Amino acid sequence: MSQDDKDGIDRRGALECMIWAGTGVLWTMAGGIPRSSSLLGISEANAQAAKGFSFLQISDSHIGFKAPANPNPLGTLDEAIVKIGALPQKPAFMIHTGDITHLSKPEEFDNADQAIGKAKLDTYYVPGEHDVIDEARGKAYLERYGKRVGAKGTGWYSFDQNGVHFVGLVNVADLKSGGMGALGDEQLAWLADDLKGKTASTPVVLFAHIPLWTVNAAWGWGTDDSARALDLVKRFGSVTVLNGHIHQIMQKVEGTVTFHTARSTAFPQPAPGTAPSPGPMKVPEDKLRTVLGISEVMVKQGTQPLAITDSELVKA
Repeated sequence: MSQDDKDGIDRRGALECMIWAGTGVLWTMAGGIPRSSSLLGISEANAQAAKGFSFLQISDSHIGFKAPANPNPLGTLDEAIVKIGALPQKPAFMIHTGDITHLSKPEEFDNADQAIGKAKLDTYYVPGEHDVIDEARGKAYLERYGKRVGAKGTGWYSFDQNGVHFVGLVNVADLKSGGMGALGDEQLAWLADDLKGKTASTPVVLFAHIPLWTVNAAWGWGTDDSARALDLVKRFGSVTVLNGHIHQIMQKVEGTVTFHTARSTAFPQPAPGTAPSPGPMKVPEDKLRTVLGISEVMVKQGTQPLAITDSELVKA
């Protein structure tokens, strides 16, 4: 086995990553290949962070949520930020993939900002449906997070970091209860124009709240026009799609595109098909953190199936 194989990177043709179902995900970009590890102190984070450009993903903080599934989501967000602060190498920035708040109230945004600010990282946001239910239909979100990044429309934008092109997309505007997400013609036209000047060798990261692949149509866990967006990135050799919304780790790979959904920092939701409907899933209070687990996933270019090993993070 070559050193490249040991490192999980076979030039740009392979991806070996540790997927951790925890309160956040540390992503490392090395040679255009994304790898992830937990924020929970494992030494693997040391090795990955030292190899390349790293950033964080957190999601679904739901500040203001008060139901039994987690009556203190601000507390669990604080725990995630403490773990981020303990990382051996400071990431370049953080991405929050939506549902910062539960009811779009100013005090909820304020509390979230105060907690997330303790990480002392530049943070890039996309809205979840819970962030745009104010009377002004998302104006508070845009005022707070959109201006800094020069957001267009309902909040979409892009930026470049260390040769990687990041695109924040919005698929929750005018979302109907139980319905699928949508990007819309205006945003898709902007995306096509945004990607025009990028070479096929440019690593691309798309991030949005609702998954850009259909996890469960009956629950609205997907985006109606995601195929049009994915068609625009099919020419790129490395594409990573980061989402939240479903409060659980799921991953799949299609060609050069890796799809990943993150855990919530607030509460879990049921796996598709295991409950009559989605929503906060109550677990015993002393077991809440036992829902955090790990999935080790190896993906190599070609026809090999995913090799996945799951284990609990903390035994009940």
